[in-house]
Formats: sequence, structure tokens, C-alpha cells
Amino acid sequence: MSSADTVGHRFDVYDTTLRDGAQQEGMNLSVADKMAIAALLDDLGVGFIEGGWPGAIPKDTEFFARAAKELALRSATLAAFGATRRPGGSASKDEQVKALLDAATPVIALVAKSDIRHVERALRTSPAENLAMIADTVGYLVAQDRRVFLDAEHFFDGFRFDSGYALQCVRAAADAGAEVVVLCDTNGGMLPDRVADVVDRVRAATPVRLGIHAHNDTGCAVANSMAGIVHGVSHVQGTVNGYGERTGNADLTSIVANLELKLGLTVLPTGALTELTRVSHAISEIANQSPLMRQPYVGASAFAHKAGLHASAIRVDPDLYQHADPTRVGNDMRMLVSEMAGRASIELKGRELGFDLTGRPEVLTRVTQRVKDAEANGYTFDAADASFELLLRDELDAGRPVYFVTESWRTISEVAAGHGADAVTEATVKLNAGDRRLVSVGEGNGPVNALDRALRSALVEVYPELERIALVDFKVRILDSSWGTDAITRVLIESTDTERTWRTVGVGPNIIEASWEALVDSLDYGLIHFGVEPR
Repeated sequence: MSSADTVGHRFDVYDTTLRDGAQQEGMNLSVADKMAIAALLDDLGVGFIEGGWPGAIPKDTEFFARAAKELALRSATLAAFGATRRPGGSASKDEQVKALLDAATPVIALVAKSDIRHVERALRTSPAENLAMIADTVGYLVAQDRRVFLDAEHFFDGFRFDSGYALQCVRAAADAGAEVVVLCDTNGGMLPDRVADVVDRVRAATPVRLGIHAHNDTGCAVANSMAGIVHGVSHVQGTVNGYGERTGNADLTSIVANLELKLGLTVLPTGALTELTRVSHAISEIANQSPLMRQPYVGASAFAHKAGLHASAIRVDPDLYQHADPTRVGNDMRMLVSEMAGRASIELKGRELGFDLTGRPEVLTRVTQRVKDAEANGYTFDAADASFELLLRDELDAGRPVYFVTESWRTISEVAAGHGADAVTEATVKLNAGDRRLVSVGEGNGPVNALDRALRSALVEVYPELERIALVDFKVRILDSSWGTDAITRVLIESTDTERTWRTVGVGPNIIEASWEALVDSLDYGLIHFGVEPR
């Protein structure tokens, strides 16, 4: 996402995750978070990082102060964001403008009204004074040796209402020395054909470099950005993973991949596109946002195939059912095993897990039928690769290792009399492992937690490797809910050893039985991949 010379002109990708993205509901980035995200964006090779609004937001002021001392950017240029001077004043005496200079960034992004309705009703000033505010602020900052990008707020809506005034705002910024004028779809209500039409008309009216800043309220932010680019925009703004207010901003991960893989433009340093998935997911973790499974290019499901027909074709040529090579964006193809799976799906999934099933039609037939029967009873393997691997091992010659044999287990929940009393849950497990009979009792926050503790407590005497496994997520789904409390329950458990993460599934007439199955599978899978032999 660095500046690049593409098709005869400079092209910039400008990241505003730290400001516009941080306005997403439920997101709260600390200064340390912003520093870490900025470093990741720089690793990817971004051209510009908009750090925030100094002077208006104390946390952003602190970020710029720390960035000046601690943030050693290799590829990116840091930008501060702020507004034009206040009506009736002077840029040289405006405190907010001074705060922009104090941020000590080489680039300043100014936001200015370009819709005459906003000028008169929201800003409450005259059209002429708004033009003066743009010219005065841009000119003053350029004179202070700053590069200025002007964000023309509400431009597309304003242009459709009064194109003449919207163009005056563009010209005022350009004449005062703005390097780029960014056309903003602030309300996110545009469609690609309308964006293309407006960009064509603005380009015909002024030679200034144009940018685009799209919001996703119609679900078209990426498409609108691409339409602007195809029609001559040479600067695009957005956020990683499409973070932002309301329905979010244009997703830069999709835009960058589209530019490089679909338009053949070079906007990242050589080889950096392969970092896209890693950076996307790392920023999700820092922002405490769950990665979007179905996100284009970088989502876990972006190159996942479930239908048997797809698998048959992919076995011949992966490109037949994939629009791009997933490795080019740092992702990978995945085969999902489900009731839709045919033998080709099973064979490809086995290969992905390290099992060569070529020339073994009897195994493929048995596994395919087991998957179909299991999913008919409520199991799902497309989200539980570990359970599928264990099923596959059951059908192979070596079989699945037997680490322990369950004799019995039980849980008891007791609530003392009295309003508001806490429940106490106790689980007892009886196992045989390592020529020993193991009995353990565990207490926990509910029956599943108690079972997990009792099971681990018993087995860790024989398999101390289990200390490395932690349960990190637990999902419950009620199947056939029309049966009410008699419905079948499916549980998905996610476990980790800090190096790898795996998911197992259990199904039963109640949450406890389903959880026990998923817990046992999780521990078995972990021991197998630790290289542990049954004792």
C-alpha cells in the first residue's frame, strides 16, 4: 500500500484504521494498541498511516508524541487529521490548526465541508466563508512545509445537490496547494455507477489529483473505491478489515488485493502482498475483534470448498473453482468436510491433513459414508477439522491411539437454599490409563468446566503433556429446537497449545454429554500431535 508509479501516475493507498476505523462501535484502541497497529501497517508497506486527530482527542495527541520518539517507520508516512480553521478566524491563530503542526507529521489531512447544505446548516456559515476557510488553512499549512491532503466531506451527496459549489471547494483546495483532494462518500450511500459518473465530471473540470474515501452503508464501499480508481482516482483511503462507524469503511485488504491481482497495479513492496492475511488477523487480535470468516481474500473461509463437485474439479485444477491463488495473499485453500462431500473432498482433505488416500477407494467410501451419517445426526466437520482427523484415523490401518478408557463420569450441581445463592458444581471421572485406575474430582463454574478439570486432573498423572493444552472457546447450538428441552445439542470446542489451534465437535441429548465427547477428542488430538504414544 505504498506510494507507487502505476500506469504513468503516482498511486497512494492511505490507511485510516487508527482514526476512522477506531470509531467502530465496541472498539477502543489504547495508545499502545495504535503503536502496535501502526508497526504492522508499516510491515505491510503502507504509504500513509493516519494516526488520529491531535488537539481534539487527548489519546491521539499522546500517540503522536510517542510516535515521534518511538515509531521508526520504514515505508509509511505518518499523517495527522484535523479540520479547517473556524469560521471568522485565521488559520495562523487557530488552536486546532496549531495542534496539527505540533503533531510534527509531514502530512496533514484536512476535512472540509463540500456540501452547501452542511456548510449552511451544520457549519452555520456562508458558502464564501467556507471557501475562505479551505484556502486559508491549506495555504497556511503548505507554507509551514506540510503536505496537505484535503478530505472533501459529503462530496458525492453535495455534488449531486449543487455540483457548482462542490467543485468550487475542490478548486479552492487545489489553488491553495493541496496535493490531493479526496472525494468522500461520508454517508456511504453511493453506488459504483454514480461514483464513476461524478469522478469523470470532476476530472474533466479540474486537473487536481483526486482520492476517494468510501463508507459501506450500501455494501458497496470496495466497489465504489474500485470504480473511482478505474475512472482515474490515484489515491484511495480505507481501513484494515473495513473497520469503521456504522457499517464500516472500505476494506483496504480487499482493495489492495484487487489492485494487485485484478488490475495488475503494484501498490505494495515486492512480496508484501503475502503478508496481507497475517497483518489482517494480527490487527484483529490487537483491536479485540473476531476475524471475519467470510472476508474476501484474508478470511478463513475465503478459499474454503465444501461441495463435492468443487472438490472433484479442484483435484484436477485448483484454479477451476478459485478466482485467485490464495498463497499470493498469505492465505490457503481449505477443504471442508460435510454431508455435501464426495470422495474427492475426502481425498483432498486427507491430503491437507497429511494422509495420502490415493488408490484406497474402500477407505474413501467408508469415511464418506461416516461423514454423511454423522452430519445427518447433527455433527459438523467443516468447523471441526480435529474431529474429522480422528474419524479418518479410525478408518485407517493404524487406527486412532487409545490413551485412556472411560469407566464412568458424572456431574452434580448443588444450590444452597436462599435467594441468590451460587451453585456449586462437582464432577467425578473414573478412567483407566497407563495400567492404572484413575479417579478424580473437579469443581468448576458449571458442569462442563467441572468435567474438564476432573478429566485433566486424572490424566495429567499419566500424560503431563496435557498441561500445555488450554480450552479457549466453547460454542453450543441447539438442534431441532422445536423439541424444546428434549432437543439435540451440538458443542464446538476450540483448544490451543499456543502454537496451533484445533476444534472438536460433540453431539448428544444434552450439553454435558456433547461436551464430554468434544473434550475427549480435544485431548486425544493434542496428544497425537505432541507425538505421545499411549502409556
